[in-house]
Amino acid sequence: MTTVIPSLVLSKTLNAVTYTLDTLGSSTFSKPPFSPTWDSLKNYKVPEWYKDAKFGIWAHWGPQCQPERGDWYARGMYEEGSDQYKYHLEKYGHPSKFGFKDVINEWKADKWDPEYLVALYKKAGAEYFVALANHHDNFDLYDSKYQEWNSTKMGPKKDLIGGWARAAKKNGLHFGVSVHAAHAWSWMETAQRSDKKGTMEGVPYDGKVIKSDGKGKWWDGYDPQALYAQNHPLSKGSENGGTIHAQWNWGNGVTPPTTEYIEKFYKRTIDLIDKYSPDLVYFDDTALPLWPISDAGLRISAHLYNKSIQKNGKLTAVVNGKILDEEQRKCMVWDIERGQSNNIEPYTWQTDTCIGAWHYDRRIFDNHHYKTAKTVIHTLADVVSKNGNLLLNIPLRGDGSIDSDALKVVEEIGEWMKINKEAIFGTRPWKVFGEGPAMESAAPLSAQGFNEGKGKPFEAKDIRFTTKGNDLYIIPMGWPEGGKLLIKSLSASKTTLGKINNITFLGYGEIKDFTRQEDGLVVSLPADAKPILDYAYVLKIS
Repeated sequence: MTTVIPSLVLSKTLNAVTYTLDTLGSSTFSKPPFSPTWDSLKNYKVPEWYKDAKFGIWAHWGPQCQPERGDWYARGMYEEGSDQYKYHLEKYGHPSKFGFKDVINEWKADKWDPEYLVALYKKAGAEYFVALANHHDNFDLYDSKYQEWNSTKMGPKKDLIGGWARAAKKNGLHFGVSVHAAHAWSWMETAQRSDKKGTMEGVPYDGKVIKSDGKGKWWDGYDPQALYAQNHPLSKGSENGGTIHAQWNWGNGVTPPTTEYIEKFYKRTIDLIDKYSPDLVYFDDTALPLWPISDAGLRISAHLYNKSIQKNGKLTAVVNGKILDEEQRKCMVWDIERGQSNNIEPYTWQTDTCIGAWHYDRRIFDNHHYKTAKTVIHTLADVVSKNGNLLLNIPLRGDGSIDSDALKVVEEIGEWMKINKEAIFGTRPWKVFGEGPAMESAAPLSAQGFNEGKGKPFEAKDIRFTTKGNDLYIIPMGWPEGGKLLIKSLSASKTTLGKINNITFLGYGEIKDFTRQEDGLVVSLPADAKPILDYAYVLKIS
């Protein structure tokens, strides 16, 4: 018997979605597959493409990369005495005269080549690509219908998300966007300050300027409050730069945003989804944007899921959210920032991290301080063994180019993946994720994550496992002394694994010298098998 599923016609209002079965004329059901409630979103199932993908690359790139002075520049440049404030004075002048809006005007992205970059990332083994759609600076990097401060009207005067989306499609990668702008309301409060000492003491920064102040200036006709959103009282403790972290979940004295602000964010994000049809939307928020003071994030997520079903006939969309409770992890994919879970998670999850700073910092390049490809591969193997994905940010200069050190890291990841990708892509966890001394000193998660690099570094005795079909992949994190590898988890007594008939060293060939003992499987690695990238290699048991 063949079942014909009628196509779905979507009619959207601000707070509701109605689906009409067009083959049945007037037949309508009032509830779409997903409604904007946590109970409804718990019916979410992670799509297979994302479960299989395992590795994505992120361009966390926007106007804050233009000064090349690190993350959160649009906030830090207004913090008197901070490194970014001092740098801003030297490079641009006082923030009462040259604010972040003026940094945007300086940003031209004249060396940005999305097709080259995305092709490079694909060659490195990425299965999905994510682009920054806006940051806490509130500047939209796309043809935004509801935010006049966007990259098509000022700065580069280009539709950056459109360019990234086309490049991802051309290279056959799933496309995602990251959305951070919900917190501009409180994050940009530093722009309301003024110096407390010196010759500019008491002179307000430009956080309160309005449209009429722009007469005769480059931004004539644009309202800076549409960008800064600072026409409101400061949050409690706003004078302390660290308070923003305690108020991230819209509590602890943060000034509540207006309905107008919330609905503008909602409309901007729906516009982004409808224009570019991303497969993934990453939210830099606790749970969802503006939760729990608003259901805007719930409405956006339901819309994304429903749109995905309407377009593809099944749910293929992904939402990433942070600091999720057990029930919320059923509604979307849990994202851990700069950290890893210490267990095999029952639901697919994601680590997001960067080889340097989130926004480009020239000092990291000058001092050659990026994460190495070795560190990235170790992180990838560890995350995948625990049912996770790795989303890796590769910093781009303000002009949109990749520097030589970052390029080298990406290319080396690609060399490793060219040989070993089958142990990553399309795999699932084994009954244990691994073994070795690093497990004994694993650091607990803190807030969004942030346990990265706090445990013992991986070494040759640290091993991770993945599976695919009837294949078991063994990923040691280094070359053992004397070439003798002991895998305790595969001892004759500890595993239900049947008789091992052969072992393949990926990129080399069959390994014939191995014995299974009570203390583990002992594999003698041929000296000529030691690859150039010997910090992680793969043995395959079929």
